[in-house]
Amino acid sequence: MIAYILYTALTGLAILPLLLYFRNPYFFQDLQYTIFALKIAVRLSKFKKQTPYYCLLDRFLEQVARQPHKKFILFEESSYTYSQVDKESNKVARALSTHGHLKEGDTVALFLGNEPQFVWIWLALTKLGCISSFLNYNIRSKSLLHCFSCCEAKVLVAGADLRDAVEEVLPTLRQQGVRVFILSKDSNVEGIESLSDQIQQASDQPLSPQLRANITRKSPALYIYTSGTTGLPKAAVINNEKIWRISFLQSIAGVRSDDIIYVYLPLYHSAGFLMGVCGAIEKGITVVLKRKFSASNFWNDCRKYNVTVIQYIGETLHYLCNTPKRDNDKDHKVRLAFGNGIRADIWADFLQRFGDIHICECYGATEGNVGFVNYCGKVGAIGKEHFLHKMSFKYALIRYDTEKEEPVKDSRGFCIEVPKGETGLFVAKIGERAPFSGYAKNAQQTERKKMRDVFVKGDLYFNSGDLLRIDNEGFVFFQDRIGDTFRWKGENVATTEVADNLLMVDCVEEANVYGVKVPGHEGRIGMAALKIKENMDFDGKAVYQHVKSYLPSYAQPRFIRIQDVMVLTGTFKPMKVKLAEEGFDPGVISDPLFYLEENKSYVPMTQEIFSSIGEGKIRL
Repeated sequence: MIAYILYTALTGLAILPLLLYFRNPYFFQDLQYTIFALKIAVRLSKFKKQTPYYCLLDRFLEQVARQPHKKFILFEESSYTYSQVDKESNKVARALSTHGHLKEGDTVALFLGNEPQFVWIWLALTKLGCISSFLNYNIRSKSLLHCFSCCEAKVLVAGADLRDAVEEVLPTLRQQGVRVFILSKDSNVEGIESLSDQIQQASDQPLSPQLRANITRKSPALYIYTSGTTGLPKAAVINNEKIWRISFLQSIAGVRSDDIIYVYLPLYHSAGFLMGVCGAIEKGITVVLKRKFSASNFWNDCRKYNVTVIQYIGETLHYLCNTPKRDNDKDHKVRLAFGNGIRADIWADFLQRFGDIHICECYGATEGNVGFVNYCGKVGAIGKEHFLHKMSFKYALIRYDTEKEEPVKDSRGFCIEVPKGETGLFVAKIGERAPFSGYAKNAQQTERKKMRDVFVKGDLYFNSGDLLRIDNEGFVFFQDRIGDTFRWKGENVATTEVADNLLMVDCVEEANVYGVKVPGHEGRIGMAALKIKENMDFDGKAVYQHVKSYLPSYAQPRFIRIQDVMVLTGTFKPMKVKLAEEGFDPGVISDPLFYLEENKSYVPMTQEIFSSIGEGKIRL
C-alpha cells in the first residue's frame, strides 16, 4: 500500500511539469525570470544598506581586483584590460581634478564619439563624485548650447575631431565660465585647453573613495539627452540605482560571464552605454567597441573578435537582412541578441538567414520608470507581463483619442483602462519602487510627463507617450507613438525643434513637421508641410543648406509639402495625423511635393522617385 502511494506520488510529480506546461506553455521561462527577478531584488536591497552606497564603479573596481588581466575593451587594433582601464581612468581623474578644479557634485559634459576614452573619462568622473552629461556628437550650435544650460556643466571634454563644433560655440561657453578641454596634446585656440598631455603626465595611482563619500542611490549620476515629445533635447536624470536596474538587463537576457559583447550603438544613448557598457561591467565581460554601425563589416567583426552577444535597434537588424546574401552568413559565434524595436517580419528573416540566435526584445524609455522584457523570445513582442512585475509596479493601458491627442475619460473624469487585446496609452504609477526623476533644470517638461488623478483622486502616473497592446497570454506589443515625436534610424526626432529650424529660412512662414511611414523601413521619416511667405518661392537649395548645417541627418525632413494654408485641428494645433496618413505620394497629393536628393537640394517629387523608394531602389 505504501509502495503504491509512493508510486502514485512520484508519478504525479513526474507529470506535474507536463500539466503546468499545457496550462502555461511559458511556465519554465516565467519560473526562470522569477528566479532572476528575486536575485536582482535581493542584490539591490543589499546595496541600499551599504554605507557608502555601493555603485557600479565599486563593481568595476571589484572586477579589476578579481580579473585584472582580462580584456575589457577591444577597439580597432587595440585592447585594454580591466586593470589598464582602471589606471587610465585614475590618470584622467587626477588631470581633471588638478586642471579642471572639479569637486564632488560638479557636472562635466562629454562631447565625443564611441572610443575607449569615453569609458575611462566617465569612470574618472565617477571616481571624483562628479555627474557626467553625455552630449550627442551630432548636435551643433543652438542645440549644443541648450544642452549646457540644461545640466549647468562646469567643464566640457571634447574629442579632437569635434574641435570645429566646439569653436563655433566657444564665445558663449567662455561667457558662461565653462572650462573647455580637448583630447589632444596641444591647443592653439584661446579658451580651449589640451587634455591628453595632462593625462599622460598624471599618476595612475588609485584615488581615495572619500572623494565620492556622499554619493547615494538617489544621487544623479548621468544626464542622458532625449528628445521626448516636444522641443529641444532634455537631460533625463539617471541616478545610481537606475544604472544598476538597467545594467541587470544583460543577466535577464541570458548574458554569461564568458561572453563577448559587440557595442556599436552611440555611447551617449542609454542603450549603448547603460545596457551595453554598464551591463558588461556588471557581468565582468569583454566589450568590442565600434565607432559606428556598419552593415558590410558587421559579421566580419563578429568573426574577428569571437563575438557571442550583440545589441541592436530594429533598424540595424533590418540593414543586416538587406545586405547581399553570403555562403558564410551563419558562420559566427553569436548566440544572443538583445535590444529594442525589431519588427516581426525582420525578426523572422534575421533568424532564418543568420541562424539560431536567441533574440531578447526589451522596452523602456531613458527617463521612464517601468519597462518590459520579452524573455520568452515571442516573435514581435516587446515584453511579457509577469506576476512579480505586476506586483512590484502598477501600470495600465488607458483608452486614448489620437485625433484629440488626449486620454478618454469616464463620467467621473477618470481614465479608462482598455481590456486585453485592445490598444491603449501605457502609463506607469510613480512611487518609491518606480520613481520618475524627470529632466534636469526643466520642471515644465518634467511636469508634462506626469498624469494626475488617473484612476483615483491624487494618484500620479508617468505618461510614456507610447500606444501598446497586451494579448491574453500577457505579451506586450508596441503599436505607435503619440505626440510630436517620431523615431528614425534609432533616434527620437522632436518635430518642434525641426520646425523651429525651418522657420529660420527666409522663404518659410509656417512649418508643420511630422513623421511618415516608408514601406520596408522601421519608424517614420521626417516630412514637413510648409507655408511660403507671400511673393516668395520655395528655395530648395536654401532649405537644404540650412537643415544640413543645423540638424543631424536623421532629423532632416526628407520630404517637403507646400501648402497655401496651414491646416489646423479643432484645437488650433497643426494637423499631423491626417498629413502623416497621406504620406508623400504625388499621385494622391495635389500640393507641390519635394524630395531631399542626397547632398544636393530639395527637388520636385516625381512618381518615378516615389516608385523607386517603394521598390527599395532609393535608400533612405
